[in-house]
Amino acid sequence: MILHQTIDRRRLLSGAAVAGGALSLGACAREPLAMASAPPSAVCLPAVLAEEGRVIRTVAGIRPYRDAGFVVREEVLGTKRLVHNYGHGGAGITLSWGSSMLAARAGLAGHSGPVAVIGSGALGLTAAKLVQEAGFKVTIYAADFPPDTTSNVAGGQIHPASLFRGSAVDDAWMAQFAAAMDYSYRRYQISVGEDTGVRWLTTYDETRGRGLPEIEARMMPAARILGEGEHPFPVETVREWRGMYVETGRWLEHLMREVSIAGARMIRRRFETPADLAELPETLVINCTGFGARDLFGDEEMVGARGQLAILLPQPELNYAYRMRAGYMFPRPDGVILGGTFERGEIDPTPHPDDIARILATHRELSSAFACTT
Repeated sequence: MILHQTIDRRRLLSGAAVAGGALSLGACAREPLAMASAPPSAVCLPAVLAEEGRVIRTVAGIRPYRDAGFVVREEVLGTKRLVHNYGHGGAGITLSWGSSMLAARAGLAGHSGPVAVIGSGALGLTAAKLVQEAGFKVTIYAADFPPDTTSNVAGGQIHPASLFRGSAVDDAWMAQFAAAMDYSYRRYQISVGEDTGVRWLTTYDETRGRGLPEIEARMMPAARILGEGEHPFPVETVREWRGMYVETGRWLEHLMREVSIAGARMIRRRFETPADLAELPETLVINCTGFGARDLFGDEEMVGARGQLAILLPQPELNYAYRMRAGYMFPRPDGVILGGTFERGEIDPTPHPDDIARILATHRELSSAFACTT
């Protein structure tokens, strides 16, 4: 999921509880600047109407967070080969294509016969799709299917967040992360469209006087720094860039339709222990169970981190997104996403009214402080 702590998405990314490493990915790229000969003109933006009466739903989901980052690993389980593909924190939607590509590549090498995928969120469906594209039959086993998955309540920004702790990963993992991110980013680009729910939006980030890690910089095209008078936000400088966003419900429905048309079987089943996998007819199993992998496979390094969102009535005039100290806002056709919280250790997927009220208040305060609106 791409949910975050009240009040600040990027502040949390630098904290110990989340993906501090996502902001220290290695060498930092030089900040992309607008050409001095062509300074941008002041931009006025429509304000978010963060009023309690406009809330159409509130949601909470549990991020499968690991300090050591996501797992793509192969092991032998009795007569079967098991490939793990889980632990993506708040970047499950973002990394789904790339991580599943790595998992499918590892599992399908030398394999023949049908494949089992366990889990039907973003990771499970992309893994199934890639297995099919490689010419294999696939069965998806899951306790729940869309729209009843954690992926369905994710905010949907294609950008890594709440993913790992920098001090807990090594160069090999960073190479895995870079490969997954590169493939995901390219795959989403060719998926943009009304039917998929993927689109580009101008995005504004509050800057904190730092350079960009190279992995982030590659995912932020058309980036430039705007100073006071060049943007309406009540901060000194912002970074403007173009980013991709997913309407998660529509995208997951699209994937379900795609894998179904290609012949995937979908079986509702809950696995309590690894021994349960021995009953499956497939000899290759790809594990995409997200937070469920903690109990199913005994991964004690994984912790749940609840994220809460308030969703407002759609505002078609909102043609931009932002990530500020006040939180983050992603406009979607199905509602305006306001986030959020990052509650490490909380595994009850229930939104709390007091937290939702704080989310609304911080966004309302931000919008009311705009220098100008349209």
